Amino acid sequence: MTTPTWTILDLGLGNLHSVMRAVERVGARPVLVTGADEVATADRLLVPGQGGFAVGAATLAGGVGDALREYIAAGRPYFGICLGMQLLFETSEEAPGAAGLGVFGGAVRRLRGEGGRKVPHMGWNALESAHPLLPSGAWMYFVHSYHCVPTDDSLVAATVDYGEPVCAAIARGNCVATQFHPEKSQRRGEALLRRFLEEVR
Repeated sequence: MTTPTWTILDLGLGNLHSVMRAVERVGARPVLVTGADEVATADRLLVPGQGGFAVGAATLAGGVGDALREYIAAGRPYFGICLGMQLLFETSEEAPGAAGLGVFGGAVRRLRGEGGRKVPHMGWNALESAHPLLPSGAWMYFVHSYHCVPTDDSLVAATVDYGEPVCAAIARGNCVATQFHPEKSQRRGEALLRRFLEEVR
């Protein structure tokens, strides 16, 4: 049986080692790419990232960003992690004036730290979800100071309680993205990646 490939877009932000190892553990071969042509020809695409919205937006300001928009608009399998989720939106309070991909309407806003919660939000939190890929009650690992606020509430696939409801994942067709890190979320995170690999075509 042929091992499926999973293309990982390197934005130059964050350590990709843990993402690549997680892809291998769920039965796929990670292929690291940086160019628009490689994005356009991917069978399935994973876009991780840690770091600033401004740098990520600048990285995607040219051909790679255009290729990503076309890829997602065509309904092909996309999985975004952390910054790979935030960059799908239009703007971010972290970087006023920097434009995201604008695949979805909405903004990325700073966590308010309601109820004395610390910002950044670091650690485990349980999902509240009705989406088939994202089991409600599953504990996932988060590291973030900003969260996505979609214009269309139906885009939200899972939330967590962090003193207020916080968008933990979005889903629209074959596009799924998470604020949490599946690659750092042990067996629950790996189960999510495996389901996406096997079920999203």
